[in-house]
Amino acid sequence: MRIFVSKLFFFCITLTTVSSIAQSDELAKRLFEVHKTYREGSLNQRRFKQKDILPLIARRQGNPLYKIESVGESFEGRTIQMIKVGNGKKKVLLWTQMHGDEPTATMASFDIFNFMEGKNDGFDDYRKKLLENTTLYFVPMLNPDGAERYQRRTMQGIDMNRDAASRQTPEAVILKGLVDRLKPDFGFNLHDQMRYSAGRSPKVATISFLATSYDYELSINPVRERSMQLIVGMNKILQKYIPGQVARYADDHEPRGFGDNVQKWGTTLVLIESGVYVGDPEKQFIRQLNFMAILSALDKISDNSLTKEKRDEYYDIPENGRWVYDLVVRNATVRQSGKSFLADLGINRTEVNYANATKFFYYSKIEDFGDLHPQYGSEEIDATGLTIEKGKVYPTTYKNVSEVSKLNALNLLREGYTYVRLATDSNTRALGLYFTTSPLHILRGGQPAPSGTPGLGNTATFILKKAGKVKYAVINGFVYDLDNFNGGKGQGIIE
Repeated sequence: MRIFVSKLFFFCITLTTVSSIAQSDELAKRLFEVHKTYREGSLNQRRFKQKDILPLIARRQGNPLYKIESVGESFEGRTIQMIKVGNGKKKVLLWTQMHGDEPTATMASFDIFNFMEGKNDGFDDYRKKLLENTTLYFVPMLNPDGAERYQRRTMQGIDMNRDAASRQTPEAVILKGLVDRLKPDFGFNLHDQMRYSAGRSPKVATISFLATSYDYELSINPVRERSMQLIVGMNKILQKYIPGQVARYADDHEPRGFGDNVQKWGTTLVLIESGVYVGDPEKQFIRQLNFMAILSALDKISDNSLTKEKRDEYYDIPENGRWVYDLVVRNATVRQSGKSFLADLGINRTEVNYANATKFFYYSKIEDFGDLHPQYGSEEIDATGLTIEKGKVYPTTYKNVSEVSKLNALNLLREGYTYVRLATDSNTRALGLYFTTSPLHILRGGQPAPSGTPGLGNTATFILKKAGKVKYAVINGFVYDLDNFNGGKGQGIIE
């Protein structure tokens, strides 16, 4: 009889768990699909500033759903605000943009506010549950001075995520004060990251997590265990949308880090990093994933279903790696000093801000050269049988970029010309490194043409030839197939 009761109990627990997972998956699916309804349309690119979100906060003043509070000022005197939603027992503090150039979760936060104001859309019961069981405190832009310049650090030049101990920045003082005053049960430290691979794989890490460690021994107490459980649940949901593209950071203890210290101070802390999704330069799809994942996590917090997750599965999530380049050229024939050999090239595209850090262009360099067989490229060229060469400089000098834009770029590239020169007095000299929509590499007057075989550290401009014919031109790290040419959205560079 005892055996029968034990089996029945196990069956009931299993059935409950399966039912809970199914409900969680269904909620996530519905949240993912409804995002387009609540997406904040005024934030449609990443390089926005505090002035762009202040009207979104101001329009919520007087709405009984919110309590809006000024919690301090940045180093340059910008007011930092906190938005409270809900009146439940479980307190959750969510902060974004402690690094000024990491805004994806800020966009998602305003999408969440729009969602919380919705009704009669099938989510009323969910909202009621969330508002009754949790109190949410959002700080949607903790480093507005950094956001103004689209830079990681504060105006003081300090990384405030390494300022939890000394608190030399007013922004760090504000965050520590909120943690002390609110004593949140859960915290979400919301970031962006650049290019990582999800483990040793060809897939980029689109979302990365960290259950921060509070000591050098990497101990796990109930506070940190809940972080792991919550991340396990979020990972399961995200795998349905970005399979194989979720990673985690190594959990080495950082005694200066806010995540590590907030965990030590007793708040269950989840760090989320919004990474890269190929074809989503403004991170609008990743924003949608944030919206879904954060609201799904809040659901697990509100009913404590996160405790059903197994913390050991946290370590099944692969660590962030450095195994993916934006572009890999494989097996190119290189000729140097009268000899030939094969080499791979690993190329990455770096964003360069312009227009007061409201826009960007790409500047690409060859970051590795040689045998790259363990690495991958988000884009790859099989250059077997192709010879890599430096392109030629076109003999005609032009007065300005407008004249260059009228050239037939395809004809020039077919003849092996990748470089075009401007006159010495060109008015682009004051701009420094800049860009052109022509698929060409423009040299200012006085700028010497590159010499030698393209290699490590060079701007990624070169041609790949077969039997004397140019097959591919790579201009500033972007590939142009001359047999199937599309230069309409060129990513050229001006040096």
